[in-house]
Amino acid sequence: MAVKTKDYYEVLGVGRSASADEIKTAYRKLARKFHPDLNPGDKPSEERFKELQEAYDVLSDTENRKLYDQYGENWKAVKQGGGPPPPGWEGSRATRGPSAGGVNFEDFDFGSFSGAGGFDIFEEMLGGARGGARSGRGRRSRRGQDVEAELELSLEEAHRGVRRTLQMQVAEVCPTCNGTGVVDENKTCQTCGGLGQVLKPKTLEVNIPAGVRDGSTVRLAGQGGSGVNGSEPGDLYLHIRLRPHPRFTVRGDDIEVELPVAPWEAVLGTRVEVPTIDGQVEMTIPAGAQSGQRLRLRGQGLNKRRGGRGDEYARLKVVTPKEASTEERRLYEELRDVSRFEPRGNRRK
Repeated sequence: MAVKTKDYYEVLGVGRSASADEIKTAYRKLARKFHPDLNPGDKPSEERFKELQEAYDVLSDTENRKLYDQYGENWKAVKQGGGPPPPGWEGSRATRGPSAGGVNFEDFDFGSFSGAGGFDIFEEMLGGARGGARSGRGRRSRRGQDVEAELELSLEEAHRGVRRTLQMQVAEVCPTCNGTGVVDENKTCQTCGGLGQVLKPKTLEVNIPAGVRDGSTVRLAGQGGSGVNGSEPGDLYLHIRLRPHPRFTVRGDDIEVELPVAPWEAVLGTRVEVPTIDGQVEMTIPAGAQSGQRLRLRGQGLNKRRGGRGDEYARLKVVTPKEASTEERRLYEELRDVSRFEPRGNRRK
């Protein structure tokens, strides 16, 4: 099904010259407003939240944003390459696999997916880019092109695991010229424009287990471009990204949440409900708690890839009422008069 082209800047309500921080701020503000957890059963809010995720995924990535600004709706095809370029664009090239620099490989066991080939994770860096076949005359048998793609997950999906349907376009050997780029006495193949390959849609069902982290790279063996003259296909590399969460901040295996408390709760101590990634839990606020103090909820963080969980930290924020009733003001004034507490350490007169 074709996806309707959207103006991602318009979706986030920012200008085309917006900085990365402005884009992130706009996304977080709107994500809080339309998050499904805050709007249960509200389909329009759910669809709006998906649009925000899609727009942020593109505009928050420097390379993706540059391609989007330059090529509009054709940016994905340009990035993936391997087929006839869109009108007005020259220099189509296939996407190469990740090199040794800047890639984080972790040893997750990612289960299975529908389709040929294995599904594994590298613990060691690759020695270099694993490029695909080049177009041109006199082509030899060569391994298919590797394809790179980003898979963005919510924090909840990374924590609990998720099954995802991936829809993409990969480079396949041109059926007209069989990858040579030429037909009929060295004439350029009109099907592939001489590239020897064409883009074809591909759908994969992938099981992502609990415990995946931002920045890890997943290899789907044999799910890249097809090989030339019977050689093996390339691989598909999925770079995992976690969307910013409207409530939690991720710190490794731990998460942190800001917890507002009233002045009397901080002074006297109390028990309050605290949001966790799995629901509400009760926590004790000790007497004399301070704003900015971090209280630990052991085992309430993210699932770890080898079992166990991280912790959650509730960072206290003492808040005061913006408006006080007459009686409340009287009590605060009475407290002011009798209290010997000096927040700035000066001796009271």
